[in-house]
Amino acid sequence: MHALRHFYASVLLDAGENIKALSHYLGHNDPGFTLRFYTHLMPSSDARARKAVDDLYEGTDPAPDGPGTAQGQ
Repeated sequence: MHALRHFYASVLLDAGENIKALSHYLGHNDPGFTLRFYTHLMPSSDARARKAVDDLYEGTDPAPDGPGTAQGQ
């Protein structure tokens, strides 16, 4: 049963669920406990930042007056 809870928590954290909600879903009274117990499953902030920027620009063409133009490229 513990493995299933751990898997459930890891899936939700990977999907971006917040600790307070996850704590509630798991029946923990203290989100701090959930954070301490599952923090190793949380995606790194570097990975989240890269994904946010990638998602922002995914499928878009650079503007003709974008940074490349300003640098004479």
